[in-house]
Amino acid sequence: MVIDVGEKLHIVYRSLYEKSTRRHFIGTVVAAKDALCRIEGYVFIYDVRKTEFIKKPELRTTIIDLAESGYVVNVIDNNVMLEDLHYKYAQDIGLVVTDDRGFMLNINEFGAKS
Repeated sequence: MVIDVGEKLHIVYRSLYEKSTRRHFIGTVVAAKDALCRIEGYVFIYDVRKTEFIKKPELRTTIIDLAESGYVVNVIDNNVMLEDLHYKYAQDIGLVVTDDRGFMLNINEFGAKS
């Protein structure tokens, strides 16, 4: 199995059409069978008025088939506290997910400042 219970993941839901809601999920795998994973964590939704990702405060459980083409999945270091993660723009990098304590994940797919 490629994904193990206890791993922390950052998941980008690919947009199905131009005006799709941009949604990300950050969580811990609590069960996995092949690429099907039950993940507990937080949803981040892009707010077009504020031009930033907003974290929903409630903890959620979702089931995702990570082998589907609708997701981009990044593995997060197990030492990172998911509750502390947020999005911000970093100079000369662009949009990142960070805990402001050393962890930073550049999530720009199309260059340094997309």
